[in-house]
Amino acid sequence: MTMTAAHRGEARISGPHPRRIRRSIATMLMASGLVLLGTVAWQYWGTNWVAHRKQERIVATINHEWNQHHRGDAPVEVDEGKAFALVRIPRFGDKYVIPVLEGTSDEVLSAGFGHFEDAGRPGGVGNYSLAAHRVTHGEPLRRMPELQPGDQIVVETRTKVFTYVLDTGGDDLVVDFTESWVIDPLPQNPDAGEAEPERQRGQRLLTLTTCAELFHTDKRMVAFGHLMTSKWKQ
Repeated sequence: MTMTAAHRGEARISGPHPRRIRRSIATMLMASGLVLLGTVAWQYWGTNWVAHRKQERIVATINHEWNQHHRGDAPVEVDEGKAFALVRIPRFGDKYVIPVLEGTSDEVLSAGFGHFEDAGRPGGVGNYSLAAHRVTHGEPLRRMPELQPGDQIVVETRTKVFTYVLDTGGDDLVVDFTESWVIDPLPQNPDAGEAEPERQRGQRLLTLTTCAELFHTDKRMVAFGHLMTSKWKQ
């Protein structure tokens, strides 16, 4: 009788072939890589595509509402919230126009500038403080570092046009995201000698804030300005 391997105590180990295992692992890694690339592509290109169309829709809605109805400075209701104003920055080109919505929620910031809820009103005494994305979701302030002292920031409401002039450059001040003093009614930098607005009682200020880097960061880039002119719309 012929003795088998099992009889000799040499039982074979059953299971997938090592080559199949390597192929499966490679396939899973490739799939994970594709998912990661897709996520990155959506964040850096897809959200911009969606946001640009959202901004165009909101701007068109605002202009239509302003032309059709005269309700003081009442907000325009849009899907993303309450829109109060439009912002133009000449340095960024003639076609640059971004809506301003109340609040700084993710939904608001995906649609344009967000206005800090307790901050000053357009043209009013205090600090008209705005936040916007630097990357993704339309990138309203991607070119923030290009801003220079003397640049104009034009804020249009239903009834008026306010022109602010920057006192500091776009990258003159970088702070931690917890530094809430930058949106105070009269901001005072706790670090003596660092950038801050001219502090005068009754001052009508503007503050722009955005991420300090093109990738995730807890730092914020801040620029200060003051009201130069205001005029009623025709």
